[in-house]
Amino acid sequence: MKRLSVLVFLLSLLSCASEKVQKPSIVWVEVGANFAEYGNSRQNIETDCKRIADMGFTHVVVEVRPTSGNVLFKSDVAPALTQVARWTPEGMRYFPRTEDFDYLEAWIESGHAAGLKVLAGVNMMVGGFKCEAGDIGMVYDRPERKNWCAVDLLPDGSLVNQADNSATVGGRFLDPANKEVQAFLLELLKEVSAYEGLDGIVMDRCRYDDYAMDAGYTDVAKEQFAQYIGKQPERWPVFTEPGHIFLDKTPDALETQWLTFRCKVIHDFVSECAEAVHSVRKDLPLGIYVGAWFSEYYRSGVNWTSPKYDLVKEEPTFSWATPEYQATGFADLVDFMILGAYCPAANIHGDTEKTMEGYAKLGRKRLCGDVPFAAGPDIGNEKGFENGGRGDLLPEIKATMQKEADGFFLFDLCHIRAFNYWDCLR
Repeated sequence: MKRLSVLVFLLSLLSCASEKVQKPSIVWVEVGANFAEYGNSRQNIETDCKRIADMGFTHVVVEVRPTSGNVLFKSDVAPALTQVARWTPEGMRYFPRTEDFDYLEAWIESGHAAGLKVLAGVNMMVGGFKCEAGDIGMVYDRPERKNWCAVDLLPDGSLVNQADNSATVGGRFLDPANKEVQAFLLELLKEVSAYEGLDGIVMDRCRYDDYAMDAGYTDVAKEQFAQYIGKQPERWPVFTEPGHIFLDKTPDALETQWLTFRCKVIHDFVSECAEAVHSVRKDLPLGIYVGAWFSEYYRSGVNWTSPKYDLVKEEPTFSWATPEYQATGFADLVDFMILGAYCPAANIHGDTEKTMEGYAKLGRKRLCGDVPFAAGPDIGNEKGFENGGRGDLLPEIKATMQKEADGFFLFDLCHIRAFNYWDCLR
């Protein structure tokens, strides 16, 4: 089944390619940053699908579940998105959705008419949004779901439900270990999988919060962790000093078990996601987006490498990794992968992390041929890109990514529009 799914995906990629472009080119369409143009306008979707195809893109990833957890597709289990958060000069503000057309269906129809493959982007382990303009999303609309949230370890050593953590703004992460959370998300994936004409699904934020290793200390997780290690943990939280972003020492035995447990939770859930999607459509490719900076990705509870990859031998960062940790690699569970090779504009070439080319080369090494992958940059938020004027770099970046990876990925369409890069990749 796995080999068949990969073959189907590769054939679908190549079926879009012209004679000059033999590998896919994928652009992401994030909800909030593009909402003003597309949230209430079928016509704008249709117009820009043609422009996207004219640029040479073959695939578009249309985000249909932002971090608030509400959705832009037909759902019996999740509320419809009625407003979305966007940055303004006055700060974060909410903007309403005034139309009720099926957003995902509109992209599928318009994308196919323009010759594009359309993939649904689904944010997974999130379910709310907190900012100065107010709190929205399912964990706020449904108080009984507040206990689905992750729990943060604060600098003062206390534990707080992330829904109540006013020290940070943005998406509210859910607890990946919570079986109710997992069941809810699996039903969402089944609903998306049933869309006629959809060419694939890309999971995003299928992980723990990415800003610290302090996320995950829920009662549910403690119970499961105790079962995993066969006894009650000798300390809780496991990392007793708040504010961990990176490992600053070799983890002790309990810390190693905790890091491994979190990766196993994600590994096992990804396996269930694949089963759920393929139970609806056997031939529908399921992919996942991850950051290409693997040497730091342990902090998000994710091991996206092949389980065949020798972490201890190949990665100095992971000298502490046990065989159990290595077994949490999930590259063999999905049909394709998108690596965010996010770097400054000056860092296109190289062999190491922190360069786009290096991220792609290392990605191929780390995936061990288990899965095809695309890679590419964020062209709006990284140093050197933020003010535009770098359209001259895009052909070189695309050629480099298509040489070293199985395809080119670009984040995000809003940057193409903001900086008028429409002609730069023709």
